[in-house]
Amino acid sequence: MQAPVRHAHIDVLRGVAVFGILVVNIWSFAWGFGSLRYGVLPDAATLADRATVFGIAFLAEQKFYPIFAFLFGASFALQTASFRSRLPDWSSVRGRYRRRLAALLLLGIMHGTLVWAGDILTIYGSVGFLIVGLAGARRSSVGIHLWNWSVVWLVLIACNAAMALTAYADSDPYTLGARLAGEARSAHVAYAYGSLGQHFIQRLIDYLAVSMNSLFMVPHVLVLFLLGIFAVRAGWLTEPLRHADLWRRVRASGYAVGIPFNLLWAWVVLTETANPFNADAFGLTVYSLLPLGGSFLAAAYVASIMLAAAGRPAWPQRWLAPVGRMALTSYLTQSVIGVVLLQGIGLGWARHVAAAPALLLPVLALIMLCQVLFSRWWLSGHAQGPVESMMSRYVGRGPS
Repeated sequence: MQAPVRHAHIDVLRGVAVFGILVVNIWSFAWGFGSLRYGVLPDAATLADRATVFGIAFLAEQKFYPIFAFLFGASFALQTASFRSRLPDWSSVRGRYRRRLAALLLLGIMHGTLVWAGDILTIYGSVGFLIVGLAGARRSSVGIHLWNWSVVWLVLIACNAAMALTAYADSDPYTLGARLAGEARSAHVAYAYGSLGQHFIQRLIDYLAVSMNSLFMVPHVLVLFLLGIFAVRAGWLTEPLRHADLWRRVRASGYAVGIPFNLLWAWVVLTETANPFNADAFGLTVYSLLPLGGSFLAAAYVASIMLAAAGRPAWPQRWLAPVGRMALTSYLTQSVIGVVLLQGIGLGWARHVAAAPALLLPVLALIMLCQVLFSRWWLSGHAQGPVESMMSRYVGRGPS
């Protein structure tokens, strides 16, 4: 049977998302998962240090996990269609995909408890079970679910923003700032200097906290999954040139809303990182709106890549598409590399980047270059990445 056609521009988009997630996640290897995710800037922080924090908060934070979730929904639509060409009915397809989700969930739990606490596969594997019933469903049915969950998500954002306005009303600024800074420094000591046992305990505490907080992400993740499914069914992703006008509108509105909001967010992050005693209800309110504001800029990024597909540039397909083709392998190996390079049970570079955050930029460049070269080398002799291949064998399907 002929393998399904790959869409190179979707692989490029997935590769961009993988690297964008790395840019944000790498901070947690040094500072954990407290409110001050970028840690505390030292008094001697340079302009480059401050620009690094500001630039990543502005351009990357909560911009690439929406793209990753959107592409998860798109992959669901593409994979279940591929399954259907091999299986007798949609019931069999749903059973096959549930097996895939179970494997993904198990992989996420192992990843979160044994390697890196900020695992996203746990929530993807869990929430994925809520969309399995849409395999083979009409596009109109997907649209109804998308509309309903969008309403739930927007109501949740409004409630979070309302609560954030009064969250620190009874808090003493000094006590609050000392607590936030203390949490960040405690996690940093455990990850950068702690023993293997201390490292494991801190990771387990963080994984449980991240997993509990992920419950509040469920409506947003579902909206993104459903939007990805709808985008494939409508041809927006698979035939971007036919929908160029749509993507131009998405790009314009995404940048128009996303740039000013995320500039504001970056200023909040820089202010609080430079002085945790500046944490207040205003910053928390902006943070509560970040899933919405970040998604606008994420949409603009997606639209820009879809429109760039018209020119069919060769270099993104050579350098980014291989990373996207083995995105699961790339995502997991980023965690292993982060532990080895940054944490105390490895080389302990987190001790240096805590004092000079700009040093993370060459570390990021090194990891990205290694992953590009490894992906190109591996795919020159294999149809899938190593983790994708193991997943396929477990689920019971051949390479795609």
